[in-house]
Amino acid sequence: MPELPDVTVYLEALEQRILGHKLEKVLISSPFLLRTAVPPLSSVEGKQVIDLRRLGKRICLGFEDDIWLVIHLMIAGRLHWKAGRLASAKGPSKFKAQLAIFQFDTGTLSLTEAGTQRRASLHVVAGEAGLNSLDRGGTELFTGQKRKGSLGNFIDLESFTSILKSENHTLKRALTDPRLFSGIGNAYSDEILWQAKLSPVKLTGKLSDEEIVRLYAATRDTLQEWTERLRAKAGDDFPEKVTAFRKDMATHGRYKEPCPRCGMLIQRIRYAANETNYCPTCQTGGKLLADRALSRLLREDWPRTVEELG
Repeated sequence: MPELPDVTVYLEALEQRILGHKLEKVLISSPFLLRTAVPPLSSVEGKQVIDLRRLGKRICLGFEDDIWLVIHLMIAGRLHWKAGRLASAKGPSKFKAQLAIFQFDTGTLSLTEAGTQRRASLHVVAGEAGLNSLDRGGTELFTGQKRKGSLGNFIDLESFTSILKSENHTLKRALTDPRLFSGIGNAYSDEILWQAKLSPVKLTGKLSDEEIVRLYAATRDTLQEWTERLRAKAGDDFPEKVTAFRKDMATHGRYKEPCPRCGMLIQRIRYAANETNYCPTCQTGGKLLADRALSRLLREDWPRTVEELG
């Protein structure tokens, strides 16, 4: 799922291409994409884009008359850009992955979604009240955020600590809970916790002051670093290779690959459609965290330390 760094770079690319330009036509192929009826989708056609925002992991396009298109890419949704006009106005391609086309006077923005599950969403809302209705309430980690060149100022340690300890959750859940922090998901939470040398299942209520400082710095540095990396990789092009699994990541998606810090094999916990990746040496004191799917089957045979893997 595109998270804060990915969505930031998407917005910067869109700013260069559609800010101040007119949306001429919207064409939708999936009945599951549009989640609102009022205002109608047609209300944005012929209007100019006057603002762009990130709302958590959502991409918000603001138009004249205070109408907003809000796109949530979910896990498999992606955006694509092609300069110029559509060859025809028959609508999105019959290719199943293509859900919508937004025809601007400068080019074509398309929304695709891999796989068969349709989770990506499009909302049309009016004004700040409409945007607020989609806000999960999590705190934005960067204030005074700019769309180009800088994320803005990271929140202070006191605020970060207060939010972190407002509920007693595992660190993985706390970082990814959109009611607590805005924009962090499965991939970057793994990277943050690896950088901070903290277990994903450690409870927030049991963190020492020193551990909170480490987590604070790791959260700030990881999000800034990956935003800069993705920005540099895209350059002046539209970011097409947006993925949750990047070869330069330390842990996420690197199950059974060596930890770049200590060389121990990265381990994982799987649950539903997600997985948590971690280094048992750097993060859990050599202990293996029980994978729910396998530990139920293996019970007493489930290895509990790195040595038992051998």
